[in-house]
Amino acid sequence: MHWRQLTVLLVILFMVVCWPLAALADWTHPLSFSNAELSRRDFSGQELQAAEFSNANLEFVNFRNADLRGAILSASVMTNATLQSVDLTNAMVDQVNLTGADLRDAIFREALLLRAIFTNTVIEGADFTDAILDGAQIRELCQIASGINSQTGVQTRDSLGCK
Repeated sequence: MHWRQLTVLLVILFMVVCWPLAALADWTHPLSFSNAELSRRDFSGQELQAAEFSNANLEFVNFRNADLRGAILSASVMTNATLQSVDLTNAMVDQVNLTGADLRDAIFREALLLRAIFTNTVIEGADFTDAILDGAQIRELCQIASGINSQTGVQTRDSLGCK
């Protein structure tokens, strides 16, 4: 084997074996706030990708402009929470009580929202593109849907499939 071929083979071997190991060394576990009492906390503007907030008390919490992509909020209480301009793409927001929450300009793309409660929420400009909602939720939200999401350019009514 020629030395150039051997060098190329060693470089490829390094790329296949060592780079993935280096990536694993830098990986950190997502934040977990499961079952936590977090009412009135300020998480505005924070990077909280894949954080877990399941079964947490998040009443009056401020998540304005936070990055919650892939976060898990299942079965949490988020009454009167501020979620303005939050990114909840691919998040699990199932069985969450969002009564009185401010969801203006929020992004719920491909989020799971089954059995979430939207009583007295503000959804102006929210983007629900490809979110998983049941028919009753969609009908309820279509009654109050308005606006265009400033980040995605999608109309709230269109993202919900309102007629």
